[in-house]
Amino acid sequence: MQNRSCLIVDDSQVVRRAARRIVEGFGFTVHEAKDGAEALAFCQTELPEAVLLDWNMPIMDGLEFLKHVRAEYGPARPIIVLCTTEAGIDRVVEALAIGAQEYVMKPFDAGILQDKFVQAGLLADIA
Repeated sequence: MQNRSCLIVDDSQVVRRAARRIVEGFGFTVHEAKDGAEALAFCQTELPEAVLLDWNMPIMDGLEFLKHVRAEYGPARPIIVLCTTEAGIDRVVEALAIGAQEYVMKPFDAGILQDKFVQAGLLADIA
């Protein structure tokens, strides 16, 4: 079985730690970044299969990261699940139009993330 990787990008260490436990439970090797700039630098050395991406961060926010990654690597890889408190439908539409494959609201739990990873094609539907 191939080694699957997920980059968790969030300025909150607490969120990164919680997400890491969940995503590792799905069988992924997890890497972390605290902002979009750090995440972009990571992708330039090792492109992960998936990115769980916070929207609001210092230095480079999630949308800027998303724009850079899509310009550099195209629309399909990595699979990006935007994770945020941004609830407006116009914001969701904007993120999906820029290239996010899925969108999850904070706070999330393992069940919610599992559903989003299944919908994004990262996990087989276990149900």
